[in-house]
Amino acid sequence: MKTTVKTISILFLCTLLGACAPKEDAAELYHQESPLQADISLPKNFSGNEPIKVELTQNEKKVADADFVHVEIWKNDGTFHDGMEEAENAGDGEYTYKKKLAEDGLYYIKVHAGNNGSTIMPTLPFAVGELSKADVEALNDQAPAESGDHSQHH
Repeated sequence: MKTTVKTISILFLCTLLGACAPKEDAAELYHQESPLQADISLPKNFSGNEPIKVELTQNEKKVADADFVHVEIWKNDGTFHDGMEEAENAGDGEYTYKKKLAEDGLYYIKVHAGNNGSTIMPTLPFAVGELSKADVEALNDQAPAESGDHSQHH
């Protein structure tokens, strides 16, 4: 009798565990991430008058109408900080932003962009005119020094 109970128990457990096997398409049931990507383009010798271009792609397709694209610029030494402003949709996945930067130095641009639940905030250093010794050192250290209050959130 004990052997029969053990055999039935083992068969029951095997059946129960077999029912817990994952489905082959289980991965497709979860949210699939489609990351947003931004390519920030600045002219080689940026004088502070040319537009900055941002090309957004998602799933290897251009994002023609993103949920939001904002640009924030600050100077490395803290003397200039331009809060987030909306970039202009130039069409075909390209967004432009124009800000007159009169002073030479090291600047940082941060693009705040979002589309279909994916949000990115890439930061890129760039030079306007001649860089000071402190700017060159900061660039070599690869440590962007943000200034001001960044309390705006989406």
